[in-house]
Amino acid sequence: MMLKTLAMMAMIAVAQAPSDPHLPGKTVDSVAPTLPAGITRGVLIVSKTNGWRHIEHIPHSNIVLADIAKRLGRPSFTTENAAVFNDEQLSRFSVIVLNSASGDFLTPDQQAAFARFVAKGGGVVALHAAGDDSHKEPWYADTIIGTTFIGHPNGEDHIQSARVIATAPRHPILAGVRMPWVARDEWYSFSGNPATRGMTVLAEVDEASYRPGDTLRMGTHPVMWINPRAKGRVFYSALGHEPQLYGDPAYRRILTNAIRWAAR
Repeated sequence: MMLKTLAMMAMIAVAQAPSDPHLPGKTVDSVAPTLPAGITRGVLIVSKTNGWRHIEHIPHSNIVLADIAKRLGRPSFTTENAAVFNDEQLSRFSVIVLNSASGDFLTPDQQAAFARFVAKGGGVVALHAAGDDSHKEPWYADTIIGTTFIGHPNGEDHIQSARVIATAPRHPILAGVRMPWVARDEWYSFSGNPATRGMTVLAEVDEASYRPGDTLRMGTHPVMWINPRAKGRVFYSALGHEPQLYGDPAYRRILTNAIRWAAR
């Protein structure tokens, strides 16, 4: 009887244990948010997560991204409501920043509105987990990522300092950034170079400057690229796990340049 009671108490404790905040339950948004009156040519900052949630950086980086938009003279709206992806509301923005948005966070109708936004020339700045392997929709994977995330170092090697090297130093997104640049972050690896899928690589991480591990070593290791095939300007950066990175003057300059460039 005692064993039965203990087993029952253990089951209740497990049931009541808080869930991992990194793994929120999947939600589908159907009612669009109310946008501020008069917003036009704005910056839409989306950190919706139906996959891994980067609780470490999202609250801080959302503030940084809104401040960047303000300094660029553009209104911004920050949301986790994916129902904002509709033709009428997206028409009020020039660029969408996907701030570690993860999982298949859009319904088919919302995804279609996103694709139309880019086809009409809308810009996209996708950061960190916006390029992980939780994004299964073919248009998104091909247009925003162009390769497949395969992992990052863990354990003692999870966060490391590494040297970032410009491969397109004259591109406007890298204007004013001194390269090589040493950044401390979680370094994503990918199944292949997105350049083989039509992307233009802007920067790589020097694998000799950190420990990627044999299974994650790429040789040529892109970390920032653009998609010149899209009608809208699309930029992806694999960096951004650490909240401290958003205070790094070099990365803030890159984000500022990227939003300005994507918004035309």
